[in-house]
Formats: sequence, C-alpha cells, structure tokens
Amino acid sequence: MLLTVKDLSAWLNVKPSTLYLWAAQGKVPCRKIHGVLRFEPDAITSWLCSFDSVSTKTIPPLIRHSNRGADQLVEAAKRAVYTPDREKSDKDRAQQGGN
Repeated sequence: MLLTVKDLSAWLNVKPSTLYLWAAQGKVPCRKIHGVLRFEPDAITSWLCSFDSVSTKTIPPLIRHSNRGADQLVEAAKRAVYTPDREKSDKDRAQQGGN
C-alpha cells in the first residue's frame, strides 16, 4: 500500500510542505500518480536507513570562541554613533563647518 503525503508527514514528523519540497528536489523517493505524490514504505525505509551510515566522527567538534572581540567592536561602534543628549557627533560638527 502506498503512503500519502499526510501519512508520511505523520510518520517522519515533518510538515507536508517539507515533503513536497523534498520530492521536487529529488531528496525523497516518491511516485507521482495522476499528479498526486505517493510513497512506497519499503523505499522510504531504505532511504531512512541510508542516513544511519553517516559517521558523526566526520563532523568537527564545536569550538567556542570568546565574544569579547565582538563585544568590544559593538561598543566602539556605539560610541562612534551615539552621543550624550543634545551633543553633536563629530560627523555632524564636520558637516556644519566645525561648530
């Protein structure tokens, strides 16, 4: 028995729109019968098993970097743009002739 988009989306816990996208991209095995998508359970099972062979050892470990450099950059940008109340920035003073 062939699965419908609704059946397979419930089985895989993905939105039906995701299945339509995957089918259009050729990422999921499917058949189009009179313009309607259908899925063979055995083909889906084989497709799912093909992902088990992916090794997690090939994925490099996540390296955490300090955000201190980014924080300093943001603070410098704020100082360059924001000024205390009613005080003109250097850029505004230059545009108005240095007053």
